Amino acid sequence: MGVSDQTIQKRIAEFVKAHGKPGTAVRAVVEPIGRAGARIVLVGADGAMGDVMAKDVESATSAVEASDGVEQAEWDRETTGATKIGPAHRRKMAKMQS
Repeated sequence: MGVSDQTIQKRIAEFVKAHGKPGTAVRAVVEPIGRAGARIVLVGADGAMGDVMAKDVESATSAVEASDGVEQAEWDRETTGATKIGPAHRRKMAKMQS
């Protein structure tokens, strides 16, 4: 995976700028995806979701820890409840299941 740690942090910062709000941290769930590395799923204060790919779980976790306005999270009730998935995303996911 050719994405640098600086690029990962830049993409996280862009998401925070677009979907964060003062006093409310953007949630970041780090998911291992095998040999491809790790996925950082971001959930904004407005419920928007985004993701950033990293070379491994360690790099992803370090990027999250180094980012302002972001907190490490799990797919718990609070995090899943904070997401807002629109109709377009639901249709896209339904196609992937077919």
